[in-house]
Amino acid sequence: MRKVSVTVETAARTASAAVIVGIDGPSGTGKSSTSKAVAAKLGLRYLDTGAQYRAITWWMLSNGIDVNDPAAVADAAAKPAIVSGTDPAAPTISVDGADAAGPIRTAEVTAAVSAVSAVPEVRARLTALQRTIAAEAPHGIVVEGRDIGTTVLPDADLKIFLTASEAARAARRSGELGSRSAADIAATQAALAKRDAADSGRKTSPLAKAADAVEVDTTELTLEQVIECVVTLIEDKQGA
Repeated sequence: MRKVSVTVETAARTASAAVIVGIDGPSGTGKSSTSKAVAAKLGLRYLDTGAQYRAITWWMLSNGIDVNDPAAVADAAAKPAIVSGTDPAAPTISVDGADAAGPIRTAEVTAAVSAVSAVPEVRARLTALQRTIAAEAPHGIVVEGRDIGTTVLPDADLKIFLTASEAARAARRSGELGSRSAADIAATQAALAKRDAADSGRKTSPLAKAADAVEVDTTELTLEQVIECVVTLIEDKQGA
């Protein structure tokens, strides 16, 4: 793993050159919070690809598609119109013109998204959309997900893979959900392990670290330290 010294600094920075950054990793590693903050600091756009998979899953559930039937999901994959706003200060996502930011975060969608995401036709459709968004970002973009460095943007200027211990990830996710009891954390850890297995084990574009990605273990770092670490990596890449 590349060693990066971390210092906390509050001064905002502006990117001096367009750069495409892919940030991958499992749930609970701080991908979203880090990616949005880094993009804002450096004047880049931001894309949450996981929200797109949640959006198409929500559409499937809302339209009576059996999410456990890969053929049915494949047949419907091209139907919903998904639009992602890439302002890191206020990212948006809509499906067929309707705001989907709230509905895609329900427990029902969370339980179904891995099955929908595993369907090759869904991944092909959203991968094409993600590449288009990245290519059209005028000053560069931070794209977060699970297969950005390996599949979506294999030629990204910088690839980062965030990791953290299962216990740390479960505690963070439980806190986000408003509970820190031992039972809830244990249940969250089990759910994360199940999601990891599904994402890492799928045949199409599994969750994996790209060979040329920089791994950052966030277990012992504060969010501010992770943000500073990633900003430093990007600035090093721009100055190289």
